[in-house]
This record gives sequence, structure tokens and C-alpha cells, in this order.
Amino acid sequence: MKVVKIEFPTALSKIKDIENDNLDVFIELEDGFTYVVVVFTPKNYYSYMEKENKNYYCGCPNIIVKKLTKEIITEAINEYAKDDAYWLKCYYLPGVIDIDTLNQFIKAQQEAQELLWGDGDSWKNT
Repeated sequence: MKVVKIEFPTALSKIKDIENDNLDVFIELEDGFTYVVVVFTPKNYYSYMEKENKNYYCGCPNIIVKKLTKEIITEAINEYAKDDAYWLKCYYLPGVIDIDTLNQFIKAQQEAQELLWGDGDSWKNT
């Protein structure tokens, strides 16, 4: 899907370290919908883990770029907008679908697999 507009609520010129920070980005697509995403640098993940004294990062999926520049962010956003914005829509879903809806979807998938493959015993003995 075509990206119509990319906006940065925080001016890129205000970022002190373009290799160690994150940034909100507003993305308007040709269908008129605007997505809000967070773009991170790898160093920013490490800084976060160090600050929180953790060996991992768990959270919403993020778009990761080497540097917070307009060119690199635009390239990444255009990649996320390919294939009818599949990845952009996946990025957006955790914020709008509650856990009950996710659990219902997983249950339906499990039931479909059971109908297709049975109880799984045939997989255990092969």
C-alpha cells in the first residue's frame, strides 16, 4: 500500500544521538488511515535493558533502524507498507485487539488444526 505521508511529532533535529534513541512516527496510507509506530535503534534496546537491569526486551513489536534519519526511517516504513501494509497492520493489532479476542482466534486455529490433523497422534509416532 502506498505511503501518503510520514510525520515526526518530535523533530529529528532534536534527537541528541541518532544511533541510540527511539521516535514516534505517524504514517498515513493511501486508504486514509494513520498508523502510529515507534522506531528504535539497536543501541536504544541495549540502553533500555541496561537502565532496567534486564537481559532481555519484551514488548510491542518495533521497527528497528540503524540510525534515526529521515531516509532510513522512510525506507523502513515503505517496506512495512508493502503487501497491502501487512506488517504495518500486524504492528498495529496488539494495541487494538484485547486478549480475549486473541484467545478466541487461537482457539479457532487449534480447532481447525484438530479437524485437519486429528488429535496429533499420527505426528507422535512417525
